[in-house]
Amino acid sequence: MDRQTKVTGVILAGGLARRMNRQDKGLILFKHRPLVSYAVEAMTAVANRTVINANRNIETYREFGLPVISDQSASFDGPLAGILSAMHYAESGIVLAMPCDSPFFKADHLTKLLESLKTHDVDVATAFDGERLHPVFLALNAELSSDLEDYLQRGQRKVENWVHQQKVVFADFSKEPDIFININSIDELSELETKIPR
Repeated sequence: MDRQTKVTGVILAGGLARRMNRQDKGLILFKHRPLVSYAVEAMTAVANRTVINANRNIETYREFGLPVISDQSASFDGPLAGILSAMHYAESGIVLAMPCDSPFFKADHLTKLLESLKTHDVDVATAFDGERLHPVFLALNAELSSDLEDYLQRGQRKVENWVHQQKVVFADFSKEPDIFININSIDELSELETKIPR
């Protein structure tokens, strides 16, 4: 695989998790494992290199054995800020992104995003569950970094709006929408712990 097609995976763990009482979501245990560990397992199976985007608990995230990159600003500007940092880190090729709080999104799902990007003549592939987009699951051309930087500098933060401005394909995951279940609150965590067997 040449430099232009190398895949840099980024696990997005840079948020404030306001609904989790500002606990660091990626480090919360689900089935006795930190949430981020599920994403690490999926991403490292697919990407040539993987980084974790985090703005807190940097040393703890480094214990997962991967480089940790932070947003370029200290204002917690959302997932796009983490994706931009990964694009700068990658310099070229493809950036593959997923959040740290979706333990059911696996390596084969990430591979499907990559295949969607490569099969269609587009710059972005993002996930669609048959009803709505899940735009923080995406594969994109790292050369879009200037465009994304301009978008953020204009004060824009919404991932879906930026995605729609690009040449994009929606990868169809409508047969397995439950892979997008994520954990946004203590109640959701408790409910999933009860529902899902070990």
